[in-house]
Amino acid sequence: MGDRWHVEVDRGVCIGSGMCVNHAPDAFRLDTARQSHPEHPDTDANEKVLAAAEGCPVEAIMITLLGGGEAVFPPEE
Repeated sequence: MGDRWHVEVDRGVCIGSGMCVNHAPDAFRLDTARQSHPEHPDTDANEKVLAAAEGCPVEAIMITLLGGGEAVFPPEE
């Protein structure tokens, strides 16, 4: 069984670029204010979701391991 992730978007940081939707259209949506929201905050580990987080120009997307809370993205330094 693979990892499960918890996905959050810091809407105070999100600039509504839409890159997350471009990378993972099934995982993110923009609301009427162009703020990103994860479609499924708790999800299976997924390369498209990771690409969306990595491609966010302001790093507004945080991914942690579900249950343990360890950072997947951005990585802890």
